Amino acid sequence: MIAVALRNLRHRPGGFVATFLSSFLGAALLMGFASLIDTAAGADAAGRESLTTTASVGGGWCLVIVAFAVTSTLSLAVRRRADQVALLRRIGATGPQLRRMIVGEAAAVALLASALAVPAGLLLGRVLLGLLQDTGQVAESVASTFGPVAVATGFGVTLAGSVVAGFAAARRTSAPPGATPPRPLLRRLGAGVFLLAGASCAALTATVMDGKGIDAMQTAGQAGIWAAIGLALLAPELLRLVTAVLGGPLRLLGRVAGELAVLGVHSRTRQLAGAVMPVLMFTGIATGTVYMQAVEDRASAGQVRPDYAQDVQTLNYVVVGMVTLFVAVMLVNTLIAATSARRREFAQQRLAGATRGQLIAMVGLEGVLVTVAGVIGGSVASLFTILPFGSARAGRLWPEETLSAYTMVVLIAVALTAAAMIGTARRTTRGPAVAAIRA
Repeated sequence: MIAVALRNLRHRPGGFVATFLSSFLGAALLMGFASLIDTAAGADAAGRESLTTTASVGGGWCLVIVAFAVTSTLSLAVRRRADQVALLRRIGATGPQLRRMIVGEAAAVALLASALAVPAGLLLGRVLLGLLQDTGQVAESVASTFGPVAVATGFGVTLAGSVVAGFAAARRTSAPPGATPPRPLLRRLGAGVFLLAGASCAALTATVMDGKGIDAMQTAGQAGIWAAIGLALLAPELLRLVTAVLGGPLRLLGRVAGELAVLGVHSRTRQLAGAVMPVLMFTGIATGTVYMQAVEDRASAGQVRPDYAQDVQTLNYVVVGMVTLFVAVMLVNTLIAATSARRREFAQQRLAGATRGQLIAMVGLEGVLVTVAGVIGGSVASLFTILPFGSARAGRLWPEETLSAYTMVVLIAVALTAAAMIGTARRTTRGPAVAAIRA
């Protein structure tokens, strides 16, 4: 089955684009931050501490988010191939053989993506070092080093994450016909664990870190990220809730397209939940970071700041900026892959009487439900950062800043979602419907 996996990669590369991009960008991020540990060997004590701190905190945040992104995109890619897996089973393939095929594909994509990510990771490591040198945290004489720690981290984490994700996805997809569908208990337990971790960090920020100044950023930022992951795991429940509330108005305003959109979300909640996750992650991380930094800037205005304050601020901007960019790419990547996978479904609906315009409007209205669910979840996740940090740093829960930054984050999420889903739907519905059915 490994040979089948390699032939799949050769003849159906389009089905692995989303997984490849997530693995490539994730490996580049991990290598870039890990290279700072290699570089630290040639720095003095102060520079070594700044490099190690940046690598540990930044790399740790990236590790969790990258693993989550690779898992979600790989699961989506495997679900797209349910027909192929069913065909292989009918001609005699066993469950273990199918799992070896899927895991083999995941490993091959991870290795290729990691190898191609080496130049990007090298460049990113130099950019990070340059930023630390520009702010005086590392001496100008320190040279960037891309060594064994960077390579081992990039290849090891990406490969391990892909194999684990591939095995989990393969177990669901390769189950025999008539098997009991997987229960959401494990997913909900995982959500509870991440939300508990976020709540713990939030409580730590509001209590232990109260009066600690800029140091409270470390735990406050972690609180928002853990909460965003936890709520992302509850994306199906969020999407069902939003659909139950907005389903009636959408049917009324959208007519045929609205009816199709609501019915489509009800029947494909699990698949569309994969589109909610990146919207939620992007909104939560971006909003929490922007307002946390705004609170810090206001609280520290006119005060004498400790020497390491610049380190923390630089780390905050650089790390979260890169993570947010990665999540934005993941958002577009996931939505394009999820919408492209519906080519046959769109063709069947056209043959049943739906027009191309109605289908594009349907996808747009589905995008409304996906965006609302993601924005609501992300907004809640951001409060795990904003409220405790405001309490610890400024003595008030709600920041004095306006909603302009939040509005900008939401508008970016809406624009990315609409462009990815509607643009892909327009391309997917081109041409004769019969040809799409036969493809």
